[in-house]
This record gives sequence, structure tokens and C-alpha cells, in this order.
Amino acid sequence: MSKPANRKIEKKEKKDRRESNVPGFLGHLLGGGFLLNAKTQRQIPFLFFLVLLAVAYIANSYYAEKNIRKIESLQKEIKELRFEYVSAKSMLMQGSRQSAIARRLQNTGILEATEPPEKIMVDNSME
Repeated sequence: MSKPANRKIEKKEKKDRRESNVPGFLGHLLGGGFLLNAKTQRQIPFLFFLVLLAVAYIANSYYAEKNIRKIESLQKEIKELRFEYVSAKSMLMQGSRQSAIARRLQNTGILEATEPPEKIMVDNSME
């Protein structure tokens, strides 16, 4: 009869140890006691490397987001400048037509030519 009772006591003690280990482990972790372990001290450079990689990853994502915002603003500016170019080009084409130029020069006294231009031929055989 003593054997089953011993097993129950052993199980109960193991269970109590597990429950008591959680606060002990947490206290050990928060207290920094794990840093004194030789295995942990060998892993510290690797942990610093992982932290460095995480910081580089975060910085890279911020840099990429900044570039994306800049590209979008430049694309908007290009679109606005293209509209401005097209409107200026159409105004120039309308203003450079012969009828538009004649209308603008009408008040200055300069008249539109009614005779077609003549080609002047120079004879170079006299030289």
C-alpha cells in the first residue's frame, strides 16, 4: 500500500516544482541572472547581430516607404506639368496661325501681304 501513496506524493511534488519553477524562471529572466551563464555569454554576439539585422530591416522599410511617397509626389507633379505643357502648346499653336497674327497686328498698321513672295535669282556668271 505504501507504493501507490509514494507515487502520488512524488507526482504532487513534481507538479509543485513545475508551478514553482515558472516564477523562479521569470525572476531569473527578469533579474538578468541568465546573463551570467557561460552558454548565454557565448550567444551574446549572435544576439547583437540579430538586433543589428532587425534595426537594418526596419530602417530599410522606412527608407523604402519614404522613396515610395517621393515617387508618388513626383508622378503627380509630372502629370500636372504634362497638362500645363499640352495647354501651353495648344495656345501657342492657336496664337501662331496666320489669321491670329494678322488680327494682333491690325492695330499696329502692319498689313498682311496679299501678293505671294517672289523668288530672287542672282546670276553668278559675271564673276
